[in-house]
Amino acid sequence: MSNPFAENNNLTEKQRSILSYLQCEIDTQMYFKSRIIGEEVGLSAKEVGTNIGAIRDGEFGLTVERWGKSGGITWKITRTPASI
Repeated sequence: MSNPFAENNNLTEKQRSILSYLQCEIDTQMYFKSRIIGEEVGLSAKEVGTNIGAIRDGEFGLTVERWGKSGGITWKITRTPASI
């Protein structure tokens, strides 16, 4: 079985901050606004939106989906079954 966090070394500091926050906050599935994530990790909502793609595209035990756009981007984050 591959290590779901092996690609973590390829992330920037901002991306690692976002990933760490999501891994700590999520149980099985949650919805997050970019603004809220940014407030928690010291980034703007735009920086979160720019950097979350690397997490979405990597294998970190999370599925990241762009869920809504009213009042800012909402992300649906689901912990993948192998990482629960």
